[in-house]
Amino acid sequence: MQKIDLFTARTDGYWNYRVPGILCTTRGVVLATVEARRGTGGDWDGNDILLRRSLDGGITWQPPRQVVSHAQYGPGPVNNFVLIADADGTVHALYCHSYARVFYLRSHDDGTTFSAPVEITESLAGFRNEYPWRVIATGPGHGIQLRNGRLLVPVWLSDGSGTEFGAGKLGHRPSEVATIFSDDGGASWQRGAIFAHSDGRILNPSEALAVELDDGRVLCNIRSESPQHRRLVAVSPDGAQGWNEPAFDDALLEPVCMGSLLRLHDPNPAGRGVYLFANPDNLEKELTPPKWAVAYDRKRLTVKMSNDDCATWHFSRVLEEGPAGYSDLAEAPDGAILCIYERGMLSRMTDSAAVVVARLDRAWLAAGAL
Repeated sequence: MQKIDLFTARTDGYWNYRVPGILCTTRGVVLATVEARRGTGGDWDGNDILLRRSLDGGITWQPPRQVVSHAQYGPGPVNNFVLIADADGTVHALYCHSYARVFYLRSHDDGTTFSAPVEITESLAGFRNEYPWRVIATGPGHGIQLRNGRLLVPVWLSDGSGTEFGAGKLGHRPSEVATIFSDDGGASWQRGAIFAHSDGRILNPSEALAVELDDGRVLCNIRSESPQHRRLVAVSPDGAQGWNEPAFDDALLEPVCMGSLLRLHDPNPAGRGVYLFANPDNLEKELTPPKWAVAYDRKRLTVKMSNDDCATWHFSRVLEEGPAGYSDLAEAPDGAILCIYERGMLSRMTDSAAVVVARLDRAWLAAGAL
């Protein structure tokens, strides 16, 4: 295994780096992104988006560069940058400004340059017919392209009534989860159904990632603050409509943190898809402040593997024993698994010391048979 620090807190004018994403393009270039946070590293500080590229499968990396600056948009952060690899070689990207506006851009040269951003918020305004949202966020992590060409990204919505950020800032709770999609290569975007609600049984579902299953259905794995402290799972025939009732996966602990999900390119010997899931696999409370009443420590980052459409997880390895938070997964051209994640803790649980990329192989993970 190899671990590389890509972004280190308190460097280059930023307080810290959070909410990482990683993607391998169809031409084999690996892109790693972060929110570069100013102030004290909060969600509402003047955050920018930085990107690093690797041309050798995540072994070495080009210097970071700014892809989106919050200064282009006025007060508030740019946040939740989501990349999608298109089979035609295009790299699509979505992101938000101040958790209220959504923008789209694309790259035709593996992330070397990007197009001018186009705002797509108006095409998502119809969500208000179902839910009075004032806060919207894409992903985070990567989006996916289905076999039929559809581009798909989970989103979460809030009416902003929560008071957790103080006066003058919209809250992220209560929250609901949906997807947005494009069937014309990113030229236009549509909204899917809202399928995970704060309804008493489920509490504040939010950050989600999606995979396409063997039979073409789409599965979303969802963070929530529900008292069961297990990940939520919902399935749809097309990733947009017809979602089943979200269910808790007893095998996947939920400390209240974003988790990552990936389908590998090559099937297992039986011809079934191979899926990976990563999150802090922990329900201990030693580092988390009392005011985070529903949350547990973000530590013990663990990668799990499934060979049956995410129904069971028969392989599990701890990637980082200590503090570790948000993560994302990608597959390098040589089949290596790449996991980018927040590592370490400085002033508080969400003040990560670094964003790290771990490069590992399927054999290492398969050694963790349960």
